[in-house]
Amino acid sequence: MSLQIDQNSQVVMHFDLKLSDGSAADSTRVNNKPAKLQMGDGSLTANFEQCLLGLQQGDKKSFTLEAPDAFGLPNPDNIHHMERSRFSKDTPVELGTIIAFSQPDGTEIPGIVRDVEGDSVTVDFNHPLAGQRVIFDVEILGVS
Repeated sequence: MSLQIDQNSQVVMHFDLKLSDGSAADSTRVNNKPAKLQMGDGSLTANFEQCLLGLQQGDKKSFTLEAPDAFGLPNPDNIHHMERSRFSKDTPVELGTIIAFSQPDGTEIPGIVRDVEGDSVTVDFNHPLAGQRVIFDVEILGVS
């Protein structure tokens, strides 16, 4: 008998993430590299984990998460205006460019250039899917 996913399970699965208009946002199938997740470690939202509870190896399920339950709503505090001089000459400062910014602790956080006016660059540090309703299609490959 297969193990059911619980709060302490390690899960190996394929997923396809789509927006409500059906367009693809992400998929582990593109490179055929399943995701390995540890339930309860904080890498998944509680709402996403809730959808996986009780599933077993071999199960396929589709579920829709509204924006607050998926990647959250955009937070205006995550939008920053920076001087263009803070960007290296090798960094393309153009609308839509995603740039990795180093945090004081050494980790990196991605920001999306939303506006460029003169010497001012507006960078959005919200998750790119913040504010979006998303559809997850999952296939559970393993549970331990």
